Amino acid sequence: MTVSTATQPETPVAAANNRGARFTAAAANYIDERTSISGLVREVGRKIFPDHWSFMLGEVALYSFIVILLSGTFLTFFFQPSMAEVVYNGSYVPLKGIEMSAAYASSLNISFDIRGGLLFRQVHHWAALLFIASIGLHMLRVYFTGAFRKPREINWVIGFTLFILAMAEGFTGYSLPDDLLSGNGLRIIDGLIKGIPVVGTWISYLLFGGEFPGTKLVALFYSVHILLLPAILVAALGVHMLLLIVNKHTQFAGPGRTEQNVVGVPILPTFAAKAGGFFFVVFGVIVLIASFFTINPIWTYGPYDPSPVSAGTQPDWYIGFADGALRLVPPGWEFVWLNHTWSFNMIVVILVLPIFLAAVAFYPFIENWITGDKREHHIADRPRNAPARTAVGAAGVTFYAVLWAAASSDLMATHFKITLEGVIHTLQVLLFLGPVIAYQVTKRICLALQKKDREIALHGFESGRIVRLPGGEYIEVHEQLDDYERWRLVSFDEYTPLMVRPDAHGRISQAQKVRAGLSRWFFEDRIAPPTRGEIEGGGHGHH
Repeated sequence: MTVSTATQPETPVAAANNRGARFTAAAANYIDERTSISGLVREVGRKIFPDHWSFMLGEVALYSFIVILLSGTFLTFFFQPSMAEVVYNGSYVPLKGIEMSAAYASSLNISFDIRGGLLFRQVHHWAALLFIASIGLHMLRVYFTGAFRKPREINWVIGFTLFILAMAEGFTGYSLPDDLLSGNGLRIIDGLIKGIPVVGTWISYLLFGGEFPGTKLVALFYSVHILLLPAILVAALGVHMLLLIVNKHTQFAGPGRTEQNVVGVPILPTFAAKAGGFFFVVFGVIVLIASFFTINPIWTYGPYDPSPVSAGTQPDWYIGFADGALRLVPPGWEFVWLNHTWSFNMIVVILVLPIFLAAVAFYPFIENWITGDKREHHIADRPRNAPARTAVGAAGVTFYAVLWAAASSDLMATHFKITLEGVIHTLQVLLFLGPVIAYQVTKRICLALQKKDREIALHGFESGRIVRLPGGEYIEVHEQLDDYERWRLVSFDEYTPLMVRPDAHGRISQAQKVRAGLSRWFFEDRIAPPTRGEIEGGGHGHH
C-alpha cells in the first residue's frame, strides 16, 4: 500500500517568520565570521558567578552608573554651562527679575519649565550618591574578606580609582548649577588651592579664569563632567569587568568550594536574567526615591553670593572628609617666610589626605610585602579569621568617619545647642584615639569569635537540654554541627610570621628587620583552626 503526503502551503505569517529567521541567521553568521564573537559569548557565558548577596553591591554600582548616564544625557540638552549674567524670567516667581548666571537660570528652567526635568535632575543626583556609596561598600566587602589578594591586586587599584573618579564626577556635577550652596563648596576648594605655597594663587587664577568665582569654571567643569570623567570611568569599568572574568570571582568557603572550583550559576542565561531584573529594581528604587524625596533644592538657595554664608554649608557627603579635615586643623598654623605666607592649616590637609588615600589604594601590596604570601586566593576570608587586617580596616573606617563627622560640626553645635569649640575639640581627640580604640576592640572581638568557633567545632553548640548521668551529675547536651557548618568554621589557613634570614653575604638588612617586625605584629595572637584529629576526638554528645 502506498501512502502519499501532501505538503501544506505556508501561511503568510509563517513565511514571514521563516524569512526573518533566515535573515537573522545570515546576519549573525556574517558578523561572527568577521569578529568571532560567538566564541567570546560562549566563553563568557560559561563563567560561574557566586550567588552570595554581598556580591550584589558591585552590581548596584554598575546599574546606578547606567542610570547616571541615561539621566545625564537628558540633562545635557537643556543645561547652559555659562557664567554670563542673565535676568531670570522663568516660572519660579520668588526669583523673577533677579540677575544670575546662565548656568543657574538653565538649572531653574530644567526644574520648573522642562517636562520631567525636576524628576531627571533628582534621579541623576540620587543615582550619583548611590553610585559612590555602593562602590565604597563594595570595596569594604572586598577588603574585609581579603578578596583583594593575588591575583586581584590590580583590580583593587582600578576599583579604588573608580571610587576617586566617582567622587570627582559627583563634585563637578554638584558645582555646575552655580547656586549658593555649590558656590560656597567651590569657595572652600579655592581656599585650599590658594593655601599651596608659591603656586596656589596662580593655579586658582588658571582654574577660575580670574578672581573667584571667575568666568570659565562652569564651562571647564562641564566638559570634565560630561566628557573626560565619564570616558575614563567607562574604560576603567570595562577593564575592571574584564579582569573579574579573567581572574574568576571569589567565593566563601563551603563543601565543594575550592580555590579552583567555583560554585554558583553561569552568567548565561541564569545570571544574565537575574541581573537584568535586578537592574530594573535598582532603576525603579532610584526613581521612587527621586519622586518622593527632594534633594539639592537649588531654588531655595538662590544664585551664588558670598555674603549670606551661614551654618550648614557643606558639599555632598562623599567630600565631607576633606571639609572635615580642614575644620579639625588647629588655628594659628600660618607664618611668613621668604615673603610668602605658609598656611600649614592647608598644607597639612593637602599632605595627609593623599597619604591616607594612597595607603588605601596600595594596601594589597603592603599586606603582601608584610605577609610574604605569594599564593593565589579565590576563597574569601571570614573577617574574624584575619584579626589584624579587620582591625586595621576598622581603624581606617573610624579615621574616615571622624573626618566625615567634622564636616557637620556646625550642625551638631546648632542642633544640640553646644559650643562649636567643644565639638571641634572632641573630634580632634577622637581623630587620634578613635582609630586606636577601634583597632584594639575589633581585634579582641575577632579573637573571641575565633575561640568561640573553635569551641563549637570541637564540642558542638548548646542545645538547652539538661541530662542527669547515672552518677547524679547534671550536664547539658551539645548538638553536633553538620558538615557544612563545621567546614565554615574550620576551613581557614593558619599563617606564621616571616623568619629573618641573612642574605648571601650573611647580613640582615634593616628592611628585613622591619618586615619581620611587621609580620610578627600582623600574625600575633592568632588562633589555630582545629585539626581533623581534634575534631574526631572532640566529644560527641556533651561537653
